[in-house]
Amino acid sequence: MIPSNFPLSFSDPVARARVDHRPVVALESTVITHGLPYPDNLNLARDLENEIAGEQATPATIALLDGKIQVGLTSSQLERLATAEGAIKVSRRNFGLALARGLVGGTTVAGTMHVAHQAGIQVFATGGIGGVHRNAPFDVSNDLMELGRTPMVVVCAGAKSILDLPATLEVLETQGVLVLGYQTDEFPAFFSRTSGLALSARSDNPEDIAAIARAHWQVGVDSAILVVNPLAEEVALDYGEVESYIRTALQDAEEQGVHGSSMTPYLLARINELSGGRTLQANLALLRSNARLAARIAVALVLPGLNRTM
Repeated sequence: MIPSNFPLSFSDPVARARVDHRPVVALESTVITHGLPYPDNLNLARDLENEIAGEQATPATIALLDGKIQVGLTSSQLERLATAEGAIKVSRRNFGLALARGLVGGTTVAGTMHVAHQAGIQVFATGGIGGVHRNAPFDVSNDLMELGRTPMVVVCAGAKSILDLPATLEVLETQGVLVLGYQTDEFPAFFSRTSGLALSARSDNPEDIAAIARAHWQVGVDSAILVVNPLAEEVALDYGEVESYIRTALQDAEEQGVHGSSMTPYLLARINELSGGRTLQANLALLRSNARLAARIAVALVLPGLNRTM
């Protein structure tokens, strides 16, 4: 149940889907406010919503506008978010700041999960989660903590390749998060299908994932199920190739004195430059793929007997 004073504002489609108990998929919005330039960010946002709608689920892009948390955006609100100047990234720690000051905010993975759970949404699609940073084991993304305390199915393409992937998996285990490979036995590395890191569990269809989620929550486990969905072979990059780009980008960052919150966007931009734009195309492809899979899982959760051809 949503707390009576929780400042949520639902779009009409999301409100109707909630009343009718139809499947809904949450989408983050930092990819709109901070991930891509306009109009690429707006086109991607609309593409992701269309992918979900095409699977008979309702998309719910989450963002902060006008002192409220919007769950589902109208076309004009998407446009406004995509063109907003001075938008901030909103996670658990700064919701109060953003709401009190009426700031425009794009929600992170952790921020989106917090809101989606309050709104009764069970499935969330994103690109890649945050994790433990390389050469800085004390720098751990809040995404991992949120995954440990929020009961939700989160679909991603693994953790961002620039992170320490073995350490990230260890923290996920410590947080009690089930990492479930979708048609894979190996943890995908965002731009790459493989990482050399074996998973203890896999699932080959959305119905099985939905059944696992129901059982997980029925026994009172409050952590998320992280479904890792590898990129299609035709757009994925070789793991060793990406690692070479990352090492170069890290060295460049050190030489230029890049630190803190500027590090991740710098590294991703530099890696895209080194790859000749291929990592950006892979990123867009994995976002669309994750949205489709998340919608299929959401449908299976609502309609457990539905027979789908994948």
